[in-house]
Amino acid sequence: MPPQRLGNLLNPKEIEGLEQILERTREIGRLTAALSDSLGGTLGTSIVSAALDRDGVLVIKTSSSAWAARLRFEEARLLAAANEAGVAAERVAVRVSRPGRD
Repeated sequence: MPPQRLGNLLNPKEIEGLEQILERTREIGRLTAALSDSLGGTLGTSIVSAALDRDGVLVIKTSSSAWAARLRFEEARLLAAANEAGVAAERVAVRVSRPGRD
């Protein structure tokens, strides 16, 4: 979806734009939960969010570089969990989420 003005998205005539945003948010929440559950423990709770980008890359955000390093070692498990959740990812990219910047 190309960038749009917020006022246009909230306009009742353009409600499908808002619905698309809500559905994308739900998808991100479901995927994040599925990946967190698959890892379990503190490693699972280190995942801030997860989404599939347009290139088929599973982008996982975490809170620190230490967690990012640990999650990179779990690429095979993360891809398997994403696949089980119905997300066909080709590879994993782990990013550190910086509060206020993401």
